[in-house]
Amino acid sequence: MEPFWRQLAPDEIPTALRAEMLAHGEKAAKSEGTADAAGALSIFACAHRVREDEVSALVPHANNIVILGWIDRIAELHGAHAGAARETVARDGRMWFVARHEIDYLGESFVGDTIVIATWIEKLGRTSLTRATVIARADDGDSNAPKPLVRASSRWAFVDLATRKPAAIPDAVRQALVGV
Repeated sequence: MEPFWRQLAPDEIPTALRAEMLAHGEKAAKSEGTADAAGALSIFACAHRVREDEVSALVPHANNIVILGWIDRIAELHGAHAGAARETVARDGRMWFVARHEIDYLGESFVGDTIVIATWIEKLGRTSLTRATVIARADDGDSNAPKPLVRASSRWAFVDLATRKPAAIPDAVRQALVGV
């Protein structure tokens, strides 16, 4: 992992942010009729320090394309942590393709800010999954109560690289992603 990304242990995730994520997971699970999934919510999080090359030239806050890159990178790191790295699934002739991103920008981050980027699997289907991501400033005055800067929901399709059609997510990958 690059030096400017650091995986957080569950107890390092700010309490208020973790509570918000769990509440979000419970709400999603109830709307999907899978209330049991919320109790098993597995959050993967990293700390990241915003670099100078990640801000816009005209308005010096984190660039929205960079934020999209953070959403992709935390998904990649989560997959690798679960033993389902992109290189591994590619060797098996499969890959994750983004089908949809929905991003709510709620605040700004600036050069030098330490942010927490957290993700979890919100819904797991046969050939796709929906991943939630929250980005918050870790040092937001009260480190135990950071306010989200970004909330995102991304739908990822598991695709056979030879046919370019959806493929069933292997049981080992499914369990690794939700059980990490």
